[in-house]
This record gives sequence, C-alpha cells and structure tokens, in this order.
Amino acid sequence: MGHTDGQKQRVIRKLAAPLLALRDIRTVFADQVLIGGASFALAPGDRLCLVGRNGSGKSTLLRIAAGLVDPDGGEIFRQPGTRIAYLEQVPDFGGAKTVIDYATSGGAEAYKAAAALDELKLSPTADPSKLSGGEGRKAALARVLAEEPDILLLDEPTNHLDLPSIEWLEDRLSQFRGAFILISHDRAFLRRLAAGCLWLDRGVIRRLDKGFGAFEEWSEQILAEEEVTQRKLDKLIEQETQWSREGISARRTRNQGRLRRLHALRAERASHVQQTGRVELAAESGSSSGSLVIEAKNITKVWPQPDGSERVAVRDFSTRIMRGDKIGLIGPNGAGKTTLLKILTGALEPDSGTVRLGTNLTTVYIDQSRGSLNPEATLWDTLCEGGGDQVMVRGKPRHVVSYLRDFLFRESQARQPVKALSGGEQCRLLLARALAKPSNLLILDEPTNDLDMETLDLLQEMLCDYEGTVLLVSHDRDFLDRVVTSVIALDGEGRAEEYPGGYSDYLRQRKERTAPARQVQQAPAPKAERPKTQAKLSYKDARALEELQARMPKLESEIAAAEERLADPDFYTNDPDGFHKTSEKLERLRAELSEAEERWLELEMKREELAGG
Repeated sequence: MGHTDGQKQRVIRKLAAPLLALRDIRTVFADQVLIGGASFALAPGDRLCLVGRNGSGKSTLLRIAAGLVDPDGGEIFRQPGTRIAYLEQVPDFGGAKTVIDYATSGGAEAYKAAAALDELKLSPTADPSKLSGGEGRKAALARVLAEEPDILLLDEPTNHLDLPSIEWLEDRLSQFRGAFILISHDRAFLRRLAAGCLWLDRGVIRRLDKGFGAFEEWSEQILAEEEVTQRKLDKLIEQETQWSREGISARRTRNQGRLRRLHALRAERASHVQQTGRVELAAESGSSSGSLVIEAKNITKVWPQPDGSERVAVRDFSTRIMRGDKIGLIGPNGAGKTTLLKILTGALEPDSGTVRLGTNLTTVYIDQSRGSLNPEATLWDTLCEGGGDQVMVRGKPRHVVSYLRDFLFRESQARQPVKALSGGEQCRLLLARALAKPSNLLILDEPTNDLDMETLDLLQEMLCDYEGTVLLVSHDRDFLDRVVTSVIALDGEGRAEEYPGGYSDYLRQRKERTAPARQVQQAPAPKAERPKTQAKLSYKDARALEELQARMPKLESEIAAAEERLADPDFYTNDPDGFHKTSEKLERLRAELSEAEERWLELEMKREELAGG
C-alpha cells in the first residue's frame, strides 16, 4: 500500500524545488563571527522551528531570510514569485493612523485583515501608538496572516499574548497552507506546530526532520558525542563545548530530580484544596514560624467604569498559601491577574473580605523591565555595585565570575558592557541581580516574555530550588507545568478558582468539574434510544495501563541510577568504555520512558473520557 499520507508529503517536499535556500551564510558583529557558515533550505509545506542559544543569531538569520538585512557572506535563493511575510519582535507601525491601516500596509486585502482583527478582538479603528504590548502583537499577526504569503517567518509570535490568543494562533498556523519558520520560547506552542527543527549552534545549522518533542534528546546526544571528542580539540573549543554542555544538558539532567520533587509538592498542595476548588481554611498543622505566607478570605474587588458600569476583577475568592508553595495565576489579558496579585501581597485593598500576611516576609519583585540596567556598566560592576570581586548571594559571598557562570555567562563577558548583551542575556543579568537579594517571597509578573529557552530553563531551575514562596503570572503553559504547585485561574468575569498542579492538571480538572454541569443540562434520551457506550477500558487496554503504571517508576529508577553514575567526574577517565555504554543505556531508557509516558497518557485520557461518557 506504500507510504502513509504524512510520509508522502515528506517525500513530495523533498523532491520539490525549495522556496528559500541559504547557503554558507556568514555574519560578523563587533569583529566577532556570529554566524559562520549556516545553510538550510525551506521546501513547500515545511513547518520548522529555529532553535538556538541566546545571542546565537537566530533573529539575525531570520531577518536575512526575509531579505531585510544582507549577510557578510554566503548565497541566498528565493524562488521567483515567492511571497514572504516577516513578523518582527517589536512591530513598527510606521505612522499608521489606525490598526486597519497598519494591517493592510503589507498588501493584504482589507476584508481579510479586518476578519483577523475581529477574531483577535482588536478594534480596526484603534490608534496603533496606544496599543499595549499584547495588542501590538495581535495587530502584527493580523497583518502577516492576512497577506496569505507562501512563507511565514515569525520571531517570538507568542510574546505578550494571553492564552486564548496563543491557542487562536496555534489553530491558524495549523491550517496555514504555506511554509513557516518559528522562533519561540514556548515549548507547548512548538510541540504542537513544528514538524522539523533548525538548530543554530556556534554559527552553523543542524537540521532535525522530527517535531520539537524530539529536539532535546537529539541535541543532548550530539553534545554528548562532542564531549567525548572535545579533549582532542584546542582549548578554546573545549571550553565552549563544555560550557554549552553544562549549560543545557547537565541542567536538564538535574531537572529530572526537580520534577519528581515538584510532583510531591503538588500532592502536598492538593491536600489544602477541596474538590470544589475552594481552599480549606482549617487550622494549619505546622508549628514552624512563618509557615503561613498569605491567607485570603472571601475577597472581592470591583472597578468602576467610565460609563457607570462595574467590572468585577475577583469575587468571593479564598486561598491559603503556605511557605514553599509556587502559585501560578492565569487568565485572559484584563482578567484581573495583576489586581489579584496586588491584593494577595497587600499592595491593594479588597473591597470586601480580608487578607492576612505571614510574619517575616522579605519580598523581591521581578518583572523583567530592563530600564534599571545601566547600559555602560559592565556585568561585573552591575553585580558588585560597591566594588571588589564578591557578590553577596542571599547573605553568602560568591566570586562574581563564579556567580555569572550560574547564569550561563562566560568569564570573558564579565568585563563587557551591558549594552553588548542581547535582550535575553540582559534578562539573565536582571535575574542574577534580583535572585542574589535575600528573600522568602518572589513575585514574578509575566517574567517569561522575551526570554529564550535557555534563560527559561535557568529561571525554572532557580525557582524549583528556591526555598521560599513564589507567586507567578504567566501565559507560558510549559513553564507553568514545570514550576508551579497550583494554578489560580481567572475567567475575566470575577470568578477565580484554584487547581492543584500545573497547567495540564488545570485543563484536566476543569473538564472534570464542568462535566457534571453539562450532564445536568443535557436531557437524558429514552433508554431504548440511548446509544450503547463503553463505560470502561477494554481488558487489553486496562492491562496495558496497569503494566505502564508499574513500569514507569522502574524506568525512572534506572534513569536516576544511570544519571548518578554519569555524574561521577572520574567515571569517564577511569572507564571510557563503561561511560559510553552507560550513556547509550541512558538514552535508550529515556526513549522507553518517553514512549511509555505517551502511551500511558493516551490510555488515561481514554479512560477518563469513557468514565465521563
């Protein structure tokens, strides 16, 4: 019978002439080679993500592909007649008087632009200069999508968007008939859309013709192979490869343990939350001082509107937040997340209800605003404001270079000015400075905007290791899944509910909570006419689910043992053969666990659907 439809499409794309091809692209910035020989081709129907370390040149490469800047060397081929639309990180409205003027300035037909704006709930007559960051991003998306190009080049398209808008964009791109390349830090977004990965690493492009879900394992395997041969290379390349390996793979290895600890914290958090989503306000059993951080009882906040109406930010919400909890606040833009955050931390009084703060709270607020950085100061001076070479990190002295390494900076960058850093690197520096301060309560309002994946990994690691309490507003679903112990969801109409776990847990629990209501509203059909439904899994599926539940912990234990063995600094020196075999075994175990988890999730969702039916 031959190929499946997906395989046929891949064969067709491989045989088709490319729409766009870059060959041996070179760019030099400040006398340093940024891109040193990058090559790739984009065929009709390709859906690729462009991944790379912060400052590696991803945005530059995308601008070269769009024809906005010229490389210092290399060749570019664009098939004649190919239409390319480019979404930049910061839209340039170019003096447009209305949003519809801007949305049609690229050549799009007005009715198509208006339809996209309507779907995004953005007024076509609004003044572009007065748009918020999220609204500006919506206008820019409407503009490039309405052009209906052959190629879409999107640089961080989800930045500043709320979750409903991100889901809308996912649906639009999944239906897009052309080819696209995405740069994004949103893993959930890339997992859904990317069918291939371009990895820009140390100036060259590597290509993986699999979805983003396979990228981390593939890239770690490449770095592991390089680590084996790096001793044969010169000292500079050895340092760079080692830094890259430590900055990516080793941290992800350590995060396996953090993930297990997060599951334990979520189970503990769930014990405080009733099945209805309201928090149980019974007496807290812990006796240690400061264990209670925030207690809110029946808080309500209503904002008067210019037309005389009222907008309810939050109504009759209660929660109890304990030391070590990591709480994520989610909801559409304007739903009241920042308002609730301010009420919970005492910065804003509720109209009714009470908020009690715990004792000895030391708060640090992080919003990723870069205005507080002096562009002329060096990284060293930014952290050691009083001079010297020591930075106080939560009360303990650290050498500034050692501390900078924790945030993925090289020693050579310590004396560079802040203005030489990329946007993501500046965010890392802000995090380094903020997290050095003593605190037991961290408040982060949209901290993931403009961060690259490595900085997100770093922030995730810091938050998981943080012993205090975290309140986090974010639209990054994967980040929430990796960090928070519970989610408070606001619907924009005053309703706020708490769900133990991360974003995926919230989706599952929300479905479970709304199922009874739907069943009550739906009139039951006569017994004779009601279709026969399967109330539970088949014996084969139930047995498979049971076996997977027993098998996954064993695989996790074997993975942990292999990781612990590979972490021994003397293992490679004393037993190179054993090191390679253990590395291969670890990759095999990880692949088996990933496959088992996917199958378990599939069966578990099937079981829940049958139970709901």
